[in-house]
Amino acid sequence: MSTDFSARTEGILVTLAAFVIVVAGMKAAAPLLVPFLLAVFIAIIIAPPYQWLQDKGLSGGTALVAVMIFLIALLLLTGALIGTSLDDFSRALPGYQVRLREITAGLIRWMAEKGLVLSVDTVTQYLDPGKAMKLVSSLLSSMGNMLTNSFLILITVIFLLLEAAGLPDKWRAASRNAESTLAHFGTATRNINHYMGIKTLASLATGLVVAVWLWIIGVDYPLLWGLLAFLFNFVPNIGSILAAVPAVLLALIQLGVTQALLSAAGYAVVNVVIGNFVEPRFMGRGLGLSTLVVFLSLVFWGWVLGPVGMLLSVPLTIAIKIVLDSREDTRWMAVMLGPKVATAGAGSADDLEAVLEDSVQAAQDTDNA
Repeated sequence: MSTDFSARTEGILVTLAAFVIVVAGMKAAAPLLVPFLLAVFIAIIIAPPYQWLQDKGLSGGTALVAVMIFLIALLLLTGALIGTSLDDFSRALPGYQVRLREITAGLIRWMAEKGLVLSVDTVTQYLDPGKAMKLVSSLLSSMGNMLTNSFLILITVIFLLLEAAGLPDKWRAASRNAESTLAHFGTATRNINHYMGIKTLASLATGLVVAVWLWIIGVDYPLLWGLLAFLFNFVPNIGSILAAVPAVLLALIQLGVTQALLSAAGYAVVNVVIGNFVEPRFMGRGLGLSTLVVFLSLVFWGWVLGPVGMLLSVPLTIAIKIVLDSREDTRWMAVMLGPKVATAGAGSADDLEAVLEDSVQAAQDTDNA
């Protein structure tokens, strides 16, 4: 018994050590890893149109040229529309921060008149709205810097799409148990593709509605805030809040309390409708994450990969969850990463226990084989 316990303890320690080494390597290689991950997710998103064009009779090369022309045109259009707004916002940011501090100081004085005394220095140290605006500026600047690597990203996307066609044949030649592995890989790839496609369309709709609503209200840089809403919609639960804060603060500075409340109401309505009704209808079950996992993944991937890692955090974690769910011996991990199971009470515990028992039995069968 003691020998088995020592072996298990040693295995856990080795696994944890390997995990720490891998994370340290990813953090050190972030400047190279981030463009590659962006290329992977872009390739996943455009793979269905690429395959659809081939199904319509186009050759692989012609279909690839068509989707790449569309992608390049989209990037150029986005850069042309957002670049000027981003430069203007960056130049105006110091003035916005000063105005926010003035509004905060006025609110503190008003609260003091009502009998609630707070220190201005303490409030600005722990709750400075200007820092939120600065964080948004640094995030958007980081995304802008990614565009400087657009050539590398596009080349990587091309090679990924070309390599994907011949990968199954290579794996069959290299592995004795290729069909089982390819089946798991195919299932995981289809689920990731489905998730990314639906999430991209929902995020695009969110960004467009937010930009139009802010333009109607009269908030400056509506395209910039629409882009931010599009990006942060990939982070469920808390992404909509993070995207709304800077736009609502700008509406408060520029137009007043009423327009700030209207901006916040617009964000709330679009995220409730799309997040709670549209997405679940098309997304399907089993691709969600618990709120705690979403928050921890945001912190972890943001620390490892920087601001872009925050935007990729949930897709990366969803990909890991789908891969774990594709194997019986790791499915229990996918269950733990996901939201609460559909049934309540004892049924939920029974479902989870059944999954764990099936996973353990699958692992024992694999060991015996």
